[in-house]
Amino acid sequence: MKIHEYQAKQLLAKYGLSVPDGRVCETVDEAVQAYADLGSEVSVVKAQIHAGGRGKGGGVKLVKSADECRAAAEAILGMQLITHQTGPEGQTVRKVWVEEGSRIVKEYYIGIVIDREQQRPVMMASSEGGMDIEEVAANTPEKILKEAYSPAGGLAADQARRLAEGIGLPAELIESGVEFLQGLARCFCELDCSLAEINPLVHTEDGVVRALDAKINFDSSGLFRHPELVELRDLHEEDDKEIEASKFDLSYIALDGNIGCMVNGAGLAMATMDVIKLYGGEPANFLDVGGGATTENVAAAFRILLGDDNVKGVLINIFGGIMKCDVIANGVVEAVKQIDLNVPLVVRLEGTNVEQGRKILQESGLPLIAAGDLDDAAQKICAALKGA
Repeated sequence: MKIHEYQAKQLLAKYGLSVPDGRVCETVDEAVQAYADLGSEVSVVKAQIHAGGRGKGGGVKLVKSADECRAAAEAILGMQLITHQTGPEGQTVRKVWVEEGSRIVKEYYIGIVIDREQQRPVMMASSEGGMDIEEVAANTPEKILKEAYSPAGGLAADQARRLAEGIGLPAELIESGVEFLQGLARCFCELDCSLAEINPLVHTEDGVVRALDAKINFDSSGLFRHPELVELRDLHEEDDKEIEASKFDLSYIALDGNIGCMVNGAGLAMATMDVIKLYGGEPANFLDVGGGATTENVAAAFRILLGDDNVKGVLINIFGGIMKCDVIANGVVEAVKQIDLNVPLVVRLEGTNVEQGRKILQESGLPLIAAGDLDDAAQKICAALKGA
């Protein structure tokens, strides 16, 4: 789950980390009042969407008067902000964050993610703040320092000191830098984060180490422990189909293709999309119904697939282990009873209760195309769309 920059900064402040003072605003008048309340001649008006690259898209503006603040808010609020992370359709800006200016001396990068190989969180730090970390990694990987740490023990002081010194924090700010890094590491683990990124982290003329920007994502599997974080979810920033899928515990991500995919297991779902592309097709989604899905969940998944106007064909690829093929079959039949099926449907079933599943589909009278294996299924759905 993602949250906005202003929400991330509010969480960081609760952990004692320095962030600029600011106000979240939904109207132009609120933004002008926020500028007055902050009392900072130089302020920043920042679009609040779940995507990076806002500045390049015109979503971040420096202002030096109330009139400039009004003009900036008028330009940003309601705009369809397009960045490299939103895609060509962009994202509607419904809120802005009006923030006091900071007298920046130097910018740095700090980020924490989970290293799957080490099975630990890893803090990354770089002297190249303000840049895309992927660009730094590609061109100057030696400028990225890393420290893996124990979730139970936290980032040790000597680890934080190595990072603070390694990115070039001035000697007089090392201790405050160590405190900041340890606080961020603690925040990451205690809130079950999947990403915590400060870009840029800055030190200011008055000797403060501060988060000038903040991005925090949470591991959805840990949200049951944090009902207060669930309240931060902004449904405006999410795809309607993904929201509906989450109600049924389905893993769904919308894509740009025209072949809807229903698969059980994330690895098999990825392989299915790869094979579809191999034979010239384009997947419309990633959809993992999981191992414990019920007939109701499968029916909901099928409705979500067919509710996408871009879907011109559907491929169901189920390898029954925990998930039984007859459950999938019953779910598909139940869903088609509720929706007019007017696109090609290719089904490949294998595994537990496969014969029962095939029999249910055969006796349903559905206009489906049976497939023997994944290659066969992908070729048949791609051919069906070409024929259509």
